[in-house]
Amino acid sequence: MSSSFEKFQKRRLITSYFSVVLSVFLVLFMLGLLALFVVNSKKLSNDFKEGIAMSVYFKDEAKDTTLTKFGEMLKTSKYAKDYKYVSKEEAAIEHQKTLGENFTEFLGANPLKNSYDIHIKADYVQSDSVANIERKLRENPLVADIVYDKQLVKMVNENVKKVSLWILIISGFLTLVAVLLINSSLRLSVYANRFIIKTMQMVGATKAFIRKPFIWRSVKLGMIGAGVAVVALLGVLFYVNSIWPNLGVFNDIMPIVFILLGVFGAGIVITWLSTHFATQRFLNLRTDDLY
Repeated sequence: MSSSFEKFQKRRLITSYFSVVLSVFLVLFMLGLLALFVVNSKKLSNDFKEGIAMSVYFKDEAKDTTLTKFGEMLKTSKYAKDYKYVSKEEAAIEHQKTLGENFTEFLGANPLKNSYDIHIKADYVQSDSVANIERKLRENPLVADIVYDKQLVKMVNENVKKVSLWILIISGFLTLVAVLLINSSLRLSVYANRFIIKTMQMVGATKAFIRKPFIWRSVKLGMIGAGVAVVALLGVLFYVNSIWPNLGVFNDIMPIVFILLGVFGAGIVITWLSTHFATQRFLNLRTDDLY
């Protein structure tokens, strides 16, 4: 009879441990996925912003020295990610490939102008910043025109703000759910041992002495759950990188390292705090309230 009861208790204990590890894993895995999405969405957003080109066209009077100096100015500027000089002859060749015919023969001259195609750094791709850059470039009297998609710049920034707001809301909600789920699982685990806690207290054990084994056990379970979550997140990263290598998931490794360390640390901190408060609650209960 006692053997059957011991087996039942052992199975219940294993089930309790498993539920804690599973809760920690699922919650931290979801939070880790969200954090990785935020990091890579920022990268995608920046890549898209930096793909918007600003074309600066020069008057025919602009000499080679003027064009060279403009390129040197771009090289030392803070806002230019990269740039390319396109001569009127190169532009004519590109147009000819697009149209499929030599329009310069039909017109009798090349109406195109020498230009620079500039890709601006993501931090400067804001409506006000781009407008300021345009205004400064137009101060050059040899600049004929500056062309870029103003509506696209505005639309990109508006959409990024909306996505960022929703990501912030979802992150806060998932963090709250994470703490509540893990706390609930750990409280149930401690609840199963409430009589042991009270017995130890009645024989003179201090609160810190009673809490220590429960906290250490929960922390170990949290480390297991967090470790599994980290391995699962790495698996997702390698899978995504194998399918979409152009994303360059591992190009910037430090944010990924910080996220994985954060996931592992969160598993330890949340389980430690939850177990501390759960055991404290039962330590403060009267014996009659345990039933």
